[in-house]
Amino acid sequence: MRELIERLLPVQVLGRMRSDRVLRRAAPPREPGTRGRPPRHGGEFVFGDPATWNTPDATTVTETRLYGKATARAWDRLHPRLTHRSAWVSQLGALPVIEGTVIRLQVEYLPSGASPKPVWLWWSGTDATDTQVDLLWQVFLRRFDIEHTFRLFKQTLGWTCPKIRTPEAADRWTWLILAVYTQLRLARTLAADLRRPWEKPSPPNRLTPARVRRDFRHLRPQADCPARAPKPSRPGPGRPPGRKNTRPTPRYDVHTVRKPGTTKQRTKKSTTPRPRRTG
Repeated sequence: MRELIERLLPVQVLGRMRSDRVLRRAAPPREPGTRGRPPRHGGEFVFGDPATWNTPDATTVTETRLYGKATARAWDRLHPRLTHRSAWVSQLGALPVIEGTVIRLQVEYLPSGASPKPVWLWWSGTDATDTQVDLLWQVFLRRFDIEHTFRLFKQTLGWTCPKIRTPEAADRWTWLILAVYTQLRLARTLAADLRRPWEKPSPPNRLTPARVRRDFRHLRPQADCPARAPKPSRPGPGRPPGRKNTRPTPRYDVHTVRKPGTTKQRTKKSTTPRPRRTG
């Protein structure tokens, strides 16, 4: 995924990894006179075994308000050993070596009082400096806002509710959702806090977009509308009864990754009912 994304878009990937993962280091330089196939992978880097970590390439210590002392250690140019499964099932030939930076974040305490566990992050870039390491784990903690924003788009604003047929219509609907979200943000200081009985009061400058939406019906009549009044019209005659549709709606197949050369045979459903048991 990282190789495909960076090839199409100038972006970088940052994600969390499980604490039981095993990555590989870069292959050691080949000594002259050595025979045989050159190795593609170096030694193992086991997340659960500190003896395999060696000295980190970057180490930072930051004092935070919610987590106390946050210690981040980074190891450069580590890669997973890929196999022909999942997203790489259709890849022909040798699989690529995707190098990145592994960051281990350990905090002093948690706001909830639970025992803090280390967080392992993987960044698609390499040669990370101390400033970049601090920026990366702080950016990862901000994912909370991004996840809840997408949740608001889907559950409250209805981003995925309409059954859109074309990609162009999906783009237009997405831009409309973004415009609605912008209006809710701008109307934060004007809306009243219509909270539920179980919700705590919130100051006007801290209202969430969902709370602003509850009072938006009282703000909309006060705002000017640039559009004109709709003109009366009659619905069209439609397709005459009995005539078939000559313009069928285009359908877009969902791409499924399979091994090359394998096609799934579609079996015809039998129309003969099963015989009834008599014994």
